[in-house]
Amino acid sequence: MVEFTIVLPILVVLLFGIMQFGVIWNHYVTLTDAVRAGARKAAVSRQAGDPVTVTQQAVYDAATDLDKTKLPPPTVNSSWEHGEPVTVCALYPYKMTIGLLGIHVASGNLKSCTQERVE
Repeated sequence: MVEFTIVLPILVVLLFGIMQFGVIWNHYVTLTDAVRAGARKAAVSRQAGDPVTVTQQAVYDAATDLDKTKLPPPTVNSSWEHGEPVTVCALYPYKMTIGLLGIHVASGNLKSCTQERVE
């Protein structure tokens, strides 16, 4: 019983750390997929009236699991010439805390960039 009491807090912190890492990893994968979808939309939207806005909207539409109020507008860089690259980048903030204890471990921004050729 005494050993269990000593080991339990360590196991709980480890368990909550693994769960929090999983949530952050899910956000990163979702952000990467949203940026990929935006870059693909940008690659085929050269003739659109405002391809940057169309690309940013595609990123927002694909970021289904993210809080869109925390997602700043993605950056889109391109000359929009046929065959030239278009680069789409997005940031999403994260804050890693350990569950019930409220221990702040890390925070920052997840960043994902994708490049495609303009068609």
